[in-house]
Amino acid sequence: MKNSDIHDPLFRQAVEAIGSGDLPALQALLDAYPRLVRERLDLPEKGYFKSPYLIWFVADNPIRNGKLPANIVEVTRMLIGYCRKHAAETYSFQSDYALALVSTGRIPKECGVQIALIDLLIDSGANPGDGIGAIAHGNPEAAAHLIRRGGELTFVAAVGLDWEEDVRRLAATTSEDESKLALMVAGFRGNANMIRYLLARKVPVNDIPADCRGFHSHATALHQAVTSGSLESVKLLVGAGADLSATDRVYHGTPLDWAEYMQREEGVDAEMREKYKEIEDYLKSLR
Repeated sequence: MKNSDIHDPLFRQAVEAIGSGDLPALQALLDAYPRLVRERLDLPEKGYFKSPYLIWFVADNPIRNGKLPANIVEVTRMLIGYCRKHAAETYSFQSDYALALVSTGRIPKECGVQIALIDLLIDSGANPGDGIGAIAHGNPEAAAHLIRRGGELTFVAAVGLDWEEDVRRLAATTSEDESKLALMVAGFRGNANMIRYLLARKVPVNDIPADCRGFHSHATALHQAVTSGSLESVKLLVGAGADLSATDRVYHGTPLDWAEYMQREEGVDAEMREKYKEIEDYLKSLR
């Protein structure tokens, strides 16, 4: 979504004020038009940012600008105040989802404001959740902070954060589907120690859980391990019987196809390309 896609001129001005960190302009708009924090933007968007509230723009997730203003915490604090005053009936939902966008986003992390925004939103009543979405989007530090701020510590999150003591404590009460998801998470994180532990517990190596919680829902644990760049993790899964011919449900690619694709992926640095090449060579040697 570009600013030019926002047809409501007042909403567009408010979004632009958020993006530039213009507190006086934002305050003037919200004083004159408090509806801006109550109404959802009516655009034919699909996916997780459909019909956004104004406060959801503080995370730049999905990425629109690639940066956040230095005063984004103050901007968010102002929006929270107006939402509480003028949109009390939806504030809980608005703030919970804003927290999810912040904790799963790349830009808040890169701008060094992710933890501060998480703290502000939780202090203002947002539910910290369980951190699994943050892990799925490559933000384990945010996930750990959410849990330390009162979020639920689950078996899956403990595996994703490599909290071994908690993993062993929670293992006795975890469900079969959670165990399957935990193996996918360990593969995604390239955590060979956790993969080894889960395989010892006889977690099915080729099963995809019913709810993948933000991880690649169309692919196996081996596919996930390939994306991590961890050859050791790939070897462990293959040794446990991972299906080399399994194709993902969207692109119909095998783990080898994924290893080849990841070398061409935009933004992959030379070190990771080399790791993907090593995985490619290993998988080819098994044919």
